[in-house]
Amino acid sequence: MKYVLLICDDERVSSTTEELAADPAYQAYEAGLERRGGVVLGGARLRPVADATTVRVRDGETLVSDGPFAETKDFVGGIDIIECADLDEAIAIAAGHPYAGWGCVEVRPVWE
Repeated sequence: MKYVLLICDDERVSSTTEELAADPAYQAYEAGLERRGGVVLGGARLRPVADATTVRVRDGETLVSDGPFAETKDFVGGIDIIECADLDEAIAIAAGHPYAGWGCVEVRPVWE
């Protein structure tokens, strides 16, 4: 089954790409995924919420605003798309992500 891991963090303390690459905890997480073999189908780090554009349609009118839909300190900073046997395996992978220790990792099944 496919799952998307929404990697959430506090933007004020989020690591840079370079800091993540040098972080031993993140390196261990990635090595663990490689040992599982073929579990990661894709993923991406997202730009800050200041770069977001929110689109809504109300009564046929398209409303576009800069920034996130809601004011929040947590933001989705990246996604991983994984394929696992079941939710328990997806939770185990999410729990191993370093961001789960100070932010959160939301696990969502993908409609197939």
